[in-house]
Amino acid sequence: MTPALVAALPAFALYTFIQAITPGPANLCSLATTMRIGVRPALRQWVGLTIGFFVVMAVAMAALLGATSFIEGALPVLTVAGAAYVLWLAWSMVRPGEGHGFSGVQPTIGAGVVLQVTNVKLLVMSSTALVAYVIPYTSDWAVLAAIGFAVPIVGSACNLAWIYGGVHLQAFYERHRRPVDAIMAAALALCAVGMLAALV
Repeated sequence: MTPALVAALPAFALYTFIQAITPGPANLCSLATTMRIGVRPALRQWVGLTIGFFVVMAVAMAALLGATSFIEGALPVLTVAGAAYVLWLAWSMVRPGEGHGFSGVQPTIGAGVVLQVTNVKLLVMSSTALVAYVIPYTSDWAVLAAIGFAVPIVGSACNLAWIYGGVHLQAFYERHRRPVDAIMAAALALCAVGMLAALV
């Protein structure tokens, strides 16, 4: 590692942590899943979120190292698909229906992968981290691979914090199910609007 890269690592770590810990579609879904149906289903979904995060990071690295035109062409489509999926999740939280969890949404590994792969905020965050803090200082494949591995690990660890935070909110949720569902759905809808706003 070059001295310049070493000097940039604290800022890179802080940026990555802040982006990973703040509310976004994955964190809000993990919190909602835990509050509604418990940790075990949320952890199953988390496995998919983690796999999806690694996929998105690989795409971001590929874009920066040569496939930029393809990624730029796909970005609007991914953005619209991701926003539509997040809006559907928001609607599924508040629509009438019996049973537990999101109406019609099962917290599966596959659902977690889909959520992350269509989460354009994640692609932008990963690309920005690489462009601002890594690529200017090194082109060493070993360093890039290490960074590409570290960012999803940080993101997945932060997502676990939202899952286990939901455990402590389950009793509150049971007492205030409808308003909490409405607030969570509104927060997810705002995430979708933010994703679409990036296209304008």
